Amino acid sequence: MSQMNILRAANYPRMPWKNGGGSTEEITRDAGTGLDGFGWRLSIADIGESGGFSTFAGYERVISVLQGDGMTLNVDGRTTRPLHPLDAFSFSGESHVHCTLLGGPIRDFNLIYAPQRYRARVQWMKNEQRFFSEAGTVLVFSADPALCVRVDEFDAALGLYDCLQLSGNTGLLEISTSGQCCVIELTAH
Repeated sequence: MSQMNILRAANYPRMPWKNGGGSTEEITRDAGTGLDGFGWRLSIADIGESGGFSTFAGYERVISVLQGDGMTLNVDGRTTRPLHPLDAFSFSGESHVHCTLLGGPIRDFNLIYAPQRYRARVQWMKNEQRFFSEAGTVLVFSADPALCVRVDEFDAALGLYDCLQLSGNTGLLEISTSGQCCVIELTAH
């Protein structure tokens, strides 16, 4: 059986970026404090202007725009396609990354994980979905003001940017969602 925890957006702690250029709301992580010691970390960042990203050597990153017109990234000298809301993009945490905002300020959603410790899968879903997962940790992040999530026989109501964390899974979970959300599955090696 897994441990279930509902994380409310109103309670996310705010912390400064590693490069000092802004701040992040940390949703959850597997271990550690500050910017050290984690195997994976989920967060929301507010980007007010174009600029450079912090580097995270030894990690992979998956980023999605939550609010705003979007951005392009220049990753190690190569410019990405425009990234619009709920469009995930992955890159190495070691890369030199510069973002160019397409309109004005944006909010983004980030998974940073150590690939030598975890395998990660990130999927944006909308409408009604039903799936099964054997991942050790499953995170259901709400991009909907009223998301309903059912895990086996347990029902959870999530508001905008709330997150349901299922940890310590040892079997197959049946998960249903009704609304826009991101599902992150993390399995330790």
